[in-house]
Amino acid sequence: MKAYQLGSQTGISSLTETTRPDPVAGPGEAVLKVRLVCLNNRDIQVLEGRYGVKKAEDRIPLSEGIGEVVSVGEGVGTVAVGDRAIFAHFAAWTGGAFGYFAFAQDYGITHDGWLAEYIKVPAAALVKVPAKVADQDAAPLSASALTAWHAVVEVGKVKAGDLVLALGTGGVAIWALKIAKVVGARVAITSSSDEKLDHARQLGADITINYATHPDWEAELMKLTGGAGADIVVETGGQGTLAKSIGAAAVNGRVVLVAVGSADAPLPNYGGIIGKNLVIKGIAAGSRAMLADLVRAVEANGITAEIDRVFPFDQAREALEYLKSGNHVGKVMIKLH
Repeated sequence: MKAYQLGSQTGISSLTETTRPDPVAGPGEAVLKVRLVCLNNRDIQVLEGRYGVKKAEDRIPLSEGIGEVVSVGEGVGTVAVGDRAIFAHFAAWTGGAFGYFAFAQDYGITHDGWLAEYIKVPAAALVKVPAKVADQDAAPLSASALTAWHAVVEVGKVKAGDLVLALGTGGVAIWALKIAKVVGARVAITSSSDEKLDHARQLGADITINYATHPDWEAELMKLTGGAGADIVVETGGQGTLAKSIGAAAVNGRVVLVAVGSADAPLPNYGGIIGKNLVIKGIAAGSRAMLADLVRAVEANGITAEIDRVFPFDQAREALEYLKSGNHVGKVMIKLH
């Protein structure tokens, strides 16, 4: 099969085309023919050697996509040949509380990922995609959308009337917007681009703030909400924006940390955490059980993905460069079949 591997991880240019034997399903496994792959910011971090220690140079990257089951191993009864399926990249985390065990089976990191013609995965990790959900709407669900679901629904406990603040217009932020609007919550979005903010308003954002025009955007949010602030903050900026996110949070708010930040940076605005009785919680994507709930919500509510651009397989490096440019709104994808 055709595939890409990480190579030396000195930049996107180190991504290397290769060929591999077609994977064979063993007991409890399924092989998917890859149809559509989604890109995420951590894919760039991995290729630039900034996502923990460097990975195996022959690792096939990318952690999100949709495929069609073409073979199953002994003992598999949850999926069948012909099913379309997705899976959370922490494949061993099927449900229950998060544990370090999840990091040991991270597709695209510890195990070969999606940027190939076929991918092999434990069948127990797979979530079947309903017929009424199109490939392009299902493919982005298992990483950025799942992270947004975890933040807004599982941790944030979103309800009608809440205000959800999402930073930027990347995949997690846009999915947070879509998920929050389905339950009747209000959404605030920040960006340095008026064009992107206009697009966010078209998608249903109630409050938009240009942080280039308003560098103290947390004060602007407080002003626009009459001092109430955001009940849920989907914090994708990391240590650089956390102090402002705390400042923008409502009393009893939930600040959900998504971005990987500096481990030795001091915790900002400590008094604000206490004074507002905030919950600050870090999350790592989500489990299969959360993904199954998300798929049901997408099907029931007709939620569609926000897609910026789709590249062919032989332009994988160009797709990653485009993602890195930051010019996108929504998902950047690679189409195989």
